[in-house]
Amino acid sequence: MTTSNTDSPRDSLTAFAGFQRIAAGSRAEVIAQLRRRTDAQPLFVFDDATGEPIDLDLRPGAPAASTESAAPEPPPRTVGRPKLGVVAREVTLLPRHWDWLNRQPGGASVALRKLVEDARRINVDRDAVRASRETSYRFMSAIAGHLPDFEEASRALFAGEQARFELFVAGWPEDVKSHLARLSANAWTAA
Repeated sequence: MTTSNTDSPRDSLTAFAGFQRIAAGSRAEVIAQLRRRTDAQPLFVFDDATGEPIDLDLRPGAPAASTESAAPEPPPRTVGRPKLGVVAREVTLLPRHWDWLNRQPGGASVALRKLVEDARRINVDRDAVRASRETSYRFMSAIAGHLPDFEEASRALFAGEQARFELFVAGWPEDVKSHLARLSANAWTAA
């Protein structure tokens, strides 16, 4: 098995045959590794950024860098300021919220952008913990949903109880545990 050392799970995939990790790396690397396999064992490929299982086209002529799992691009919008990356969308608020926003310097749009940026900055650690837990859970439920103590491990994961979580997954296959440890690395940092 060849693995690629990536600091970030972005654009990284991990493939399993049963509970054995057989490939990891970029989409092109994983496809190349899987195409070299000669057995017919069922494969499970996971997006490391989301923990979701994905389908890959392993036919010899298919492009290795395809984006079959990516969502189709939305049609171009005509409202907003597209050259600046500003996209107009609908926001539903109570009248008192609109009144407050309209009284802010720069109007509602500027005030909303400032509020969102402040919330992003304040919640960055909590958002990382939540994302790590959700990614870990998606992977767990796809590959280990029928293993002993899955429900208890899931509860411990979302409760942020690392010791209990590790206790419940201790009997799981090594490759599953090690990949899960990588995905859940940020799940335990919440205060």
